[in-house]
Amino acid sequence: MTILLATLNARYAHASLGLRYLLANMGALQEQTSLMEFVIGAKTVEVVERLLAKQPRIVGFGIYIWNVEETTKVVAMLKRVAPEVTVVLGGPEVSHETGEQEIVRLADYVVTGWGDITFPKLCGEILHGPKPIMKVHAGVQPPMADIALPYSLYSDEDIAHRTIYVEASRGCPFKCEFCLSSLDKTAWPFGIDTFLAEMETLYQRGARLFKFVDRTFNLNVKTSQRIMQFFLDKIAAHPDDPVYAHFELVPDHLPEALKATIAQFPPGALQFEIGIQSFNPDVQTLVSRRQDNAKAADNIRWLTTHSHAHMHVDLIAGLPGEDVESFARGFDQLVALGPHEIQFGILKRLRGTPIIRHTEPYKMVYDPYPPYTVLATDRIDFPTMQRLVRFARYWDLVANSGRFAHTIKVLLGDSPFANFMAFSDWIYTQLDATHRIALDRLAKLVQAWLQRQGMPAFEAAALVASDYAGSSHKPAEKTAQAKAAAPERQVRHLAA
Repeated sequence: MTILLATLNARYAHASLGLRYLLANMGALQEQTSLMEFVIGAKTVEVVERLLAKQPRIVGFGIYIWNVEETTKVVAMLKRVAPEVTVVLGGPEVSHETGEQEIVRLADYVVTGWGDITFPKLCGEILHGPKPIMKVHAGVQPPMADIALPYSLYSDEDIAHRTIYVEASRGCPFKCEFCLSSLDKTAWPFGIDTFLAEMETLYQRGARLFKFVDRTFNLNVKTSQRIMQFFLDKIAAHPDDPVYAHFELVPDHLPEALKATIAQFPPGALQFEIGIQSFNPDVQTLVSRRQDNAKAADNIRWLTTHSHAHMHVDLIAGLPGEDVESFARGFDQLVALGPHEIQFGILKRLRGTPIIRHTEPYKMVYDPYPPYTVLATDRIDFPTMQRLVRFARYWDLVANSGRFAHTIKVLLGDSPFANFMAFSDWIYTQLDATHRIALDRLAKLVQAWLQRQGMPAFEAAALVASDYAGSSHKPAEKTAQAKAAAPERQVRHLAA
């Protein structure tokens, strides 16, 4: 095989959309190109061995924040044992600040930004000349209609066992400084008829789990309506074989027409990822985030009360200008709105993002290694930031997991952030760990905490037992209820 496209995915369930786009757009070189995906945690020597077994002349790696460290080791070994193989890098992690990265030093070439046209062109020059002189090649953005869609390149195995990533558009018109999409000028849609025809083909092949990676799915409501109607039609035709679709929504843009469509989806068919990030207007202004907080709150409240959509809402701790008290107010406000999950994230300084302009004024200190998490600011010192990191981890285990659905309400009480922070601090003293915690042990510690807060032992035990997390053995009745509330495809998506 002449050209290999490779990447290390975070999990097996994550199929690389980016590599499939490259393969779909290789033109005359497509027959000489194949795709190989690995998972982070794989042994470096085994990855290199499998790559070289294909006898490639060129290996193109997709580089992301989650795989750059391990891929650096792969590239280093590959260039030692097979220096004649040309290594080309692409992806968001190497599209900015290229001069500072070891993996870029090791590689032969780098494509920054859009690779649909530039990568095949570069490969042709490497194989047939004239040999490129420049190491870094800025990706050329083609008209959207000129990009070959990659969905036929999902295999039957992908469709059966992995999340199918799709996009109806690229880019984002908003300028949130912590996000790489802030560098885009706007959002560019694919032709809706062509896109839906591809979705129809995927559906006919058996795809039932679709994750849209569009940053602003509901920006063009007419397009959103057509896409959602596509899924509603499938559900109406085959209610016993439902689809499951995931979309990222702009929180303050939910017109009545779109609400009416959303309200038609049955339980277990729809998930929304909604980025709030901060409810503090001064912080929002500082990081160039445009958001009508009142409308956003009203829309989340409407979704919780008038739709069956599963809601995953994001907050970011450590933004410039925000202290713990401000974040706590936003967290409590969001808890009161009742989303199914609150993704408590810690700010990361993604390469190339404008957030770097606040480093000196707000004394932002970042981890020098991926994922470049903020370690301290002028408002949150390092020990407090680590408490927030632990809070986020325990929040995932206890609240977002859904295993303590009844208990969490009592645990949070009238002051959700303060009460869960106290619990987080205490449980860390008991475990001295945030990972590899057995479910039974976690349940016992939750019960012990409730007792420490004054709840009688028998009441605490009964409350925890009312959640199926109270035992590693799930009663048959509750298991059936769980399956009814969250079909297998949804569970698989949420776990990913």
